[in-house]
Amino acid sequence: MPDLSSRTAVVTGGLTGQGLAIAHELAKAGANVAVGSYVGTAAGRQGDAAAYPDPQEVADVRTALEKHGTKIFAGHLDVRDTAAIKDFLAKAESTCGPADILVNAAGTTAEQPVAGHSDELWLKILDTNLNGAFRMMREVLPGMIGRKWGRIVNIGSTAATVGWKDNPAYCASKAGLLGLTRCVALEGAPHGVTCVMVSPTWVETELMRRNVEQVVAREGKGRTAEEAMAEIAAQNPQGRIIQPGEIAALVAFLCGEQAKGITMENIQITGGALW
Repeated sequence: MPDLSSRTAVVTGGLTGQGLAIAHELAKAGANVAVGSYVGTAAGRQGDAAAYPDPQEVADVRTALEKHGTKIFAGHLDVRDTAAIKDFLAKAESTCGPADILVNAAGTTAEQPVAGHSDELWLKILDTNLNGAFRMMREVLPGMIGRKWGRIVNIGSTAATVGWKDNPAYCASKAGLLGLTRCVALEGAPHGVTCVMVSPTWVETELMRRNVEQVVAREGKGRTAEEAMAEIAAQNPQGRIIQPGEIAALVAFLCGEQAKGITMENIQITGGALW
């Protein structure tokens, strides 16, 4: 595990799923950690598979992360809103210090084919997965460049390079994120700032379960979400579903000193699966 005791990390989507696992791993490595997700209910934002933690969950996450003994900030973060991002980062800096590390883990998806795809859902997915990461990087990159050190890890997907039926917005958003990652890597390279994308296949999170439930509902074949998830595991060459901790361990390594030469890469964690 790298020594991140002098660093501050910001993790979007950090209150649930992969983001939360990453936040714990970075805090265990000694980093001060600021985690943010869209806090509230899914009311009025229906159609996607994202989790919407409530204020009590925010408090519970903060308490759990503080057990690692580092400074922690947790709160509402809407990556689709530049003003909300600025507010979050200002509060995070006052508690944890300026961002040395940014992990863009906020994301959502939905099952919908191109034919009949609504503008609202298309824009929601792109604005969260791609534009949200852009907005976050735009805010923290100048400080990293000025301090001559920074680590940016974008959580992508095998969807960035493999098309998948009924997932056009998700695939497009992750493909765009890969291109953006490479551009930011080149911009940061002369200043000690790296930018990498980590692209897993299916990861066992609440987002995955919600997505699978959408698939099952669309099919209308009577199979359960548990049966569908078992089928996904069986289709993986390793016969299992990737776990959030596996993503977190790689991200922590990429944030350390020994990873300073790793940039502009798309690192996949798949168990041998193509998707």
